[in-house]
Amino acid sequence: PHLTEDEVNRLTRAYQQWFDEKPTARRARQWAVFLLIRFTGCRVSEAIQTSDIRDLDFRRSEVVLPTLKRHLKTKNKARRTVPLPSNVTAEFARLIAEFPELRGTLFKISKVAVFNCFKARAKEAGLPKELRHPHVLRHTRAIELIRAGVPVSAVQQLLGHASITTTSVYLRFTGQEIKQILQAKALI
Repeated sequence: PHLTEDEVNRLTRAYQQWFDEKPTARRARQWAVFLLIRFTGCRVSEAIQTSDIRDLDFRRSEVVLPTLKRHLKTKNKARRTVPLPSNVTAEFARLIAEFPELRGTLFKISKVAVFNCFKARAKEAGLPKELRHPHVLRHTRAIELIRAGVPVSAVQQLLGHASITTTSVYLRFTGQEIKQILQAKALI
């Protein structure tokens, strides 16, 4: 399951409005974690272990993420570098400037808090119950990347999948999507 472009836009607006209505350090953390997951496709557990001091490169607009599933299997501290949109990096910098006490702890929040906030914002955005969990952002990002023509091996690397087989599940298309692709390419 993944979000449509409209659904992800509604969800993003719900988070933004929620933060803007009462900007607090707690809400800033939730907003930052949402943005990190949304634009990297990382797992919640990877996001909350990310350090804005050690792992965020504001100048290069990229983040170094832990790759937890691979780490558990190999006992190595696998890490991957994921580019971020510059406006997302700028938003992280703005949050830290507005709430200096967050420096070094911008993404430090409990998994339960992330899940609860996501569920509430997803409900506000009118998402169906089956899409009201943050892992849906990982699937959404993978589908966005594949559909934008990013090579599967690059998507594998960005998501931190140990096997390309795991990533290849995002290559499936519905019959309607296949028809649209063929029409767009003037093949039917």
